[in-house]
Amino acid sequence: MKTYLVGGAVRDRLLGRPQGDRDWVVVGTTPEAMLAAGFRPVGRDFPVFLHPGSGEEHALARTERKSGRGYHGFECHASPDVSLEEDLTRRDLTINAMAEDSDGSLIDPWGGQRDLAARVLRHVSPAFAEDPVRILRLARFAARLPDFTVAPETLALMRGMVADGEVDHLVAERVWQELSRGLMEERPSRMFEVLRECGALARLLPEVERLWGVPQRAEYHPEVDTGVHLMMVMDMSARLQGSLPVRYACLGHDLGKGTTPADVLPRHLGHEGRSAKLLQQVGQRLRVPNDCRELADVVAREHGNVHRSGELNAAAVLRLLERCDAIRKPERFAEVLLACECDARGRLGFEEKPYAPRERLSAALRTALSVETAELAKAAMAQGRQGKDIGALIQQARTQALEAMLASAPVARATQPPPLTPTP
Repeated sequence: MKTYLVGGAVRDRLLGRPQGDRDWVVVGTTPEAMLAAGFRPVGRDFPVFLHPGSGEEHALARTERKSGRGYHGFECHASPDVSLEEDLTRRDLTINAMAEDSDGSLIDPWGGQRDLAARVLRHVSPAFAEDPVRILRLARFAARLPDFTVAPETLALMRGMVADGEVDHLVAERVWQELSRGLMEERPSRMFEVLRECGALARLLPEVERLWGVPQRAEYHPEVDTGVHLMMVMDMSARLQGSLPVRYACLGHDLGKGTTPADVLPRHLGHEGRSAKLLQQVGQRLRVPNDCRELADVVAREHGNVHRSGELNAAAVLRLLERCDAIRKPERFAEVLLACECDARGRLGFEEKPYAPRERLSAALRTALSVETAELAKAAMAQGRQGKDIGALIQQARTQALEAMLASAPVARATQPPPLTPTP
């Protein structure tokens, strides 16, 4: 029995990056021997155990054989005669197919260290094509390691997998798992670039794929192309350290622009409502968690109004807060504003511009929340008022408080870029 550190921990150490969870492969033993040594079994599809002391995962060395379509179409074989090299061969990328001996010696049968130095994502063997999840994993690694390129032969293999329909057999939960992890990486745009390049994005997220090539008004969007804008927004969401719901909301905020009739381009009137409808479809299809779906819906419907909030009077600001459910959910509204800031700054030449609506609407919400509604309601009920009358009194008091706030501390009203001189 011999134990080796494998996978991400080895890769990250060589890259000088912080190491996360450590995974181990055990060679030359049986499940019975692992149990006798105090390890606890946790694997359902293949033998994985938790170390009795550290709690780290230890998997028996194994091989895999394709037996069907999709992610679950595999048969695993684990036995004492499976070697470390055989186990490493079944892994996805060369940079993930390295191991470390107990004395720190590197075991690298597939040139992972070489590809780390060359900044290349390369598949280990043709068996890569047997598991469509590996397309998503590679795209996620591209977002984590944005200066890495995909080896041409690996990209060709991925395109073949898409053409063969392997991607169509991915289960929704696994797609969301990899997509959500990629959204949280250093440069999310790289994930979508890789998925587009191999053709997988059109199968998995056609609502996003169709945004490329769709023009926008240059006076507001100097980058013009909606897909290019979306990638800038995604990278801004990472730069501003947005949560997963914020980053998902950024991904979906402009989906409706992909369905704007060609005869009205580059204007996109009504795209907010179309975006919200498309997000409902995506959320159901990929089984997106409710917190992500709810935030994305608000951002899709209201981001234009948030951008233009400097033009709104107190009553209109209060209506905007109410539509966003900001008074009941102030923490979520802060995330709405962050997603809108990512949208505003995810434009060519506006990456460093301050976003006035975030400050203004945050102050407006604090003002609305400062109104003592319980006292108002109590006084109104003492006068025999009830129901809608009390609600109207509270709304009036909040509007008056907002009027005073806006009058005493006006914030710059210009939330859109100034018109640019049209290019001949």
